Amino acid sequence: MSDAYPRPEPTEQRTPEAIPLGTAPRPADAADLVARVRVALAEALGGRAVGLERAAVDAVLDGADVASADIDLTGVVVSADGAPGPGQAGGAADAAKQWRPEVVRREPGTLRRLRVDAHRLVAVDLPIDITAEVEGLRFDWVEDSDGRVGIQPVEPSEAHPVAGHARVAVDKAGLVATARGLLTVVLLQQGITLTALDVDLVSRGPRAAALRVDAAIKKGMFLSARVQATASVSVDENMVLAVRDVQLASGNPIVAALLGTIRGRVQAATSRDIDLAEQLPDGVRLADVRLDVGQELVVSARLA
Repeated sequence: MSDAYPRPEPTEQRTPEAIPLGTAPRPADAADLVARVRVALAEALGGRAVGLERAAVDAVLDGADVASADIDLTGVVVSADGAPGPGQAGGAADAAKQWRPEVVRREPGTLRRLRVDAHRLVAVDLPIDITAEVEGLRFDWVEDSDGRVGIQPVEPSEAHPVAGHARVAVDKAGLVATARGLLTVVLLQQGITLTALDVDLVSRGPRAAALRVDAAIKKGMFLSARVQATASVSVDENMVLAVRDVQLASGNPIVAALLGTIRGRVQAATSRDIDLAEQLPDGVRLADVRLDVGQELVVSARLA
């Protein structure tokens, strides 16, 4: 691995976390790289994934560059938490995420094309269909003083932009069921029981939707009420996300009064638009975002 390195050292604040890939030197062939990527995936998921051994991983090496990498996670099930997998120490995932190599050598490389598919992946009991492809991802092969090697992503820049597209689809009924389960747990921590939840999301165009939530809650033996919330969500041609027309209501006067105390804070929080393009690093330009609602909720995006 060459010591010569033309790129300036990134500042600590902007340096992405390095990913360990075993013992140096770096992988010399695709089979070695694929084996190491499988281990890195298992460590990153921290034993929370079932079926990861069936994931299809393929790669083509071209010197220091990775000409292509394809990862298919179809059939993998990821839980919210879980015990470490066989042969994996409890803190393996944390150790991987916290790797801070004392770099003695680095070599620039480019992942020319990365594709990730999952038809479908189950995450927290929710089946998700994913297709994503990105081109032009730069990284460094880094060698630690302890003899380990890994990769450290390099943020895109105006001079080195990335391109690509992504599509994520979830079943709307499944999404509501997952939201109900998560909300039930959160409310129980406050002594509130969620007895019913109905969520409706209706498309209002290629980048807009109307949201309606109707929930029934109970606290103790004497307080039960229904709570309604409505809002509209849109993304304009400049990729600015806006939440508007937020309304909170309840037929129970006590709950209605409580909602009144937080209504101003909710409206203040949602009145601030989010510039999606501005949130991205230099060199990542969001060209389009679409939201399609039917039996599935489909979000798709394209990078310029």
